[in-house]
Amino acid sequence: MPKKKQRLIVISGLSGAGKTVALHTLEDSGFYCIDNLPLGLLCEFGNQLSEPASNPAEEIAIGIDARNPEHLISTLPESIALLKQQNLSVELIYIEANDNVLTERYSETKRRHPLSSASVSLTEAIDKERKILAHLSESADLRIDTSQLSMYGLRDLVRDQIVNHPAETLSIQFVSFGYKHGIPRDADFVFDVRCLPNPYWEENLRLLTGKDRLVIDFLEKQSLAKELFAQLKKFISYWTPHFEASNRSYLCFAIGCTGGRHRSVYLAEKLAGCFRQQDKHVIVNHRDI
Repeated sequence: MPKKKQRLIVISGLSGAGKTVALHTLEDSGFYCIDNLPLGLLCEFGNQLSEPASNPAEEIAIGIDARNPEHLISTLPESIALLKQQNLSVELIYIEANDNVLTERYSETKRRHPLSSASVSLTEAIDKERKILAHLSESADLRIDTSQLSMYGLRDLVRDQIVNHPAETLSIQFVSFGYKHGIPRDADFVFDVRCLPNPYWEENLRLLTGKDRLVIDFLEKQSLAKELFAQLKKFISYWTPHFEASNRSYLCFAIGCTGGRHRSVYLAEKLAGCFRQQDKHVIVNHRDI
């Protein structure tokens, strides 16, 4: 019987965005975790994992950040490709937040950014770090934008998306959002559903959400809502197997309406229920309710 692959989660991203919280959550869930592993030791660490006597656990997570030399950071995707050739299931997770949120977090905690100095301001350090790590964001299996997530929200997302996600399977996430609060930065596909009749203009529905029965009943009566749901379901059903075939681990569909409370929530829930019935690993995140 072939040996079961060990799972290795590589977490990188912007300082202050939540890498430490993610690692602590994984550690609490039974992962063997190492923070700020020097990149020069990554492949050696992978070689050790292939030795049965030195295996620390079946699930391992390591943190990589911009304190590593830039020339080594640029080789991380190649190092991960080499690790995959061993008996390892490797996923690269990238955690980020917008500049305003990062600046606010550093101001609140009074911590110093690792790339700042007497001659490098916080704003300059964040910009430099973002440029250094940009290619990791592009090659990541999963991107998590924590700009509008609390620490507890990030913990829940890590548990749902990573801990409870079976290795080497596709995890589908449906995110509802409001355009007036901005488009999710970590979405693979963005669908605009503002063309549907808006429950907000019904006084008895305004304070409810797309999870409430009255709003659901209102939208179920709309022919446009039925047609849009059918077309979204068809699109996702057709393309999801192609992403699975290309060994994608995560796929995020963002569905947006004006405020992110009614139409987008309704469709995200309805689509999630549909694909759960197909035994897919499905996560729903209502960002703005």
